[in-house]
Amino acid sequence: MIKEVIVVEGKSDTNVIRRAVGADTIETGGSAIPESVIKRIKIAQEKRGVIIFTDPDYPGERIRKIISQAVPGCKHAFITRDQGKGKRNLGVENATDEVIRNALAEVRTEVQGLYQEEITLQDLVNAGLIGTDEASERRRLLGEYLGIGYANGKQIHKRLNQFQISKREFEAALETLRGDLDE
Repeated sequence: MIKEVIVVEGKSDTNVIRRAVGADTIETGGSAIPESVIKRIKIAQEKRGVIIFTDPDYPGERIRKIISQAVPGCKHAFITRDQGKGKRNLGVENATDEVIRNALAEVRTEVQGLYQEEITLQDLVNAGLIGTDEASERRRLLGEYLGIGYANGKQIHKRLNQFQISKREFEAALETLRGDLDE
């Protein structure tokens, strides 16, 4: 059983999480998160800690951002779009138990407030993660490899630093992905 409470989008996500790891969840009910749900998440963060585990799509990222701003210090679990792809939709509810367990084993903790910027925008430009035709695909691959999800150029820069990805870890990931990134 996982100590932290896992924040998910809906009932189907709760069912998958409970089947895979037996954890407690809080459902946001979509991206229009009521203040009462934010309050429950704040209490859960104070008492047990929170892991945000939303769908790998725009609404899921919006929910993640809203909660992160309202409830500092949350942990984050990510799945890839391929891992969440279903017959009719994209979401955590489509992931296998193994994918869920792996994502929860690799959670990242967000550093709030002032943090040391180790990876610069220039590093991202130099790595072809910003300003090239292939940048989006390169960010997708890097985000999947590092377990921080897909993000646009500005957001990947923020995530790399907020999740305290070291320059060494960043460069090692680029080296490991070199073949995939250069195709």
